[in-house]
Amino acid sequence: MKVTQEKLPDSQISLEIEIPAEVSKNTYEKVVSNFARSANIPGFRKGKVPRPILLQRLGTKNIKAATLEELLQKSIEDAIKQEAIETLGNYQLRSNFEELLQSFNPGEAFTFSASVDIPPTVELGDYQSLSVKAEEIAYNPQKVEDALKEHQEQQATLIPVENRGTEMGDVVIIDYQARYAKDEASEGIEGVQGTDFKVEMEEGRLIEGMIEGMVGMKADETKEIAVTFPEDYPQENLAGEAVIFTVTLKEVKAKELPELDDEFAEEVSEFETIAELRESLENQFKEQAENTTKNSINGAIIQELVKISTFDIPETLVQEEVTQVLMQSATQLERMGVDVRSFFTQDNLPMMRDNARPEATERLKQSLAIEKLAEVEGLELDEATITERSKELREQLQGQQIDEEKFKEVVINELKVEKTLDWLREKVKVELVPEGTLSEDSETIAQEDTEDVTDVEAVVVTEEE
Repeated sequence: MKVTQEKLPDSQISLEIEIPAEVSKNTYEKVVSNFARSANIPGFRKGKVPRPILLQRLGTKNIKAATLEELLQKSIEDAIKQEAIETLGNYQLRSNFEELLQSFNPGEAFTFSASVDIPPTVELGDYQSLSVKAEEIAYNPQKVEDALKEHQEQQATLIPVENRGTEMGDVVIIDYQARYAKDEASEGIEGVQGTDFKVEMEEGRLIEGMIEGMVGMKADETKEIAVTFPEDYPQENLAGEAVIFTVTLKEVKAKELPELDDEFAEEVSEFETIAELRESLENQFKEQAENTTKNSINGAIIQELVKISTFDIPETLVQEEVTQVLMQSATQLERMGVDVRSFFTQDNLPMMRDNARPEATERLKQSLAIEKLAEVEGLELDEATITERSKELREQLQGQQIDEEKFKEVVINELKVEKTLDWLREKVKVELVPEGTLSEDSETIAQEDTEDVTDVEAVVVTEEE
């Protein structure tokens, strides 16, 4: 079989394949024979239908189409094997099938063309001379105070209040019902009501303006509070709508916070003294600042590496990465308690895939650049490191069924990224600038891959799988 290759953009190869006359004839006879054995034609036993009647009943065009389909599939598979081509995904027929069918005559040679995706190619730029700017995240002592305050809030005692109105920081029990401001006669919006609802009087707890509107209310008081739902509110019938909440305050409780002493430290931690707890929190937030700075540097480096490199990426990989982006989005929405089925519908999924494509493409470029650099520089992993990281990850996944193949892939990929970026940080000239100086767009997959938290969902086997 004669095969001619041609390199195409987007990591594809075009194959022009010539089907010999003998192969064309033999395949046609094989297809006719198969139909003869399986066809159910009234008046004839299966396998005993005369050839002329078989061709008449099934139609010559249908048999030729079945023959052509088998020829195309088999010859492409044979061509890939003959030319020793490493492919990704399925082939795409470049010739027009209907035109091929019209010109196809069993027993005659013919030529057609198809294309196949092949592994991506990456050409790295001069990474040895890279120079980047990255934000330095300074340790903020206020985080220690905020953490202690959070522990205090969790241990707070609620004291009923009777002689004053509500204040920010209180905990209240309310009944509420909402109606559209534009429709004064409406009885209320279905699903936007609550009884004995407990809420802390803190900014951001409810729709903007509602908590503030309850300040000063006393027990058994009813008040109407006008608010406007955000334009991006998930519930479409409320997004951007002006609404009036009728709120009845039933109980007011003030928080009594415990003292920050040694007894408190023992209650909320494994430490015996408040000094030890403070020191632990300080070390924790200092380490966090250092890691965030390192991730900031990693992000800047990988972005520059992508900029100076060229990529030829097949559509197969892009679509796979788009799926990964959407799956991660779905996981995040589920964690927020959102019903993902209301977002991922058949109608809007094509648009969502189009919107996710730029992010997926950028992520692919970043991971491919890291992989190529590790290959070029011969950055290998030792078994001891792989074993140690595997043990750490297995502890996170204790009690869950693990997909061993994915598990190993995740561990090796995480370690390879980490090692390559460690190597790069030693080579690249880095200028640290204050936090907030650079664009927020500097967040990258490189940052995510080197954070302490591993995407464990990728290796957990679900019941559906």
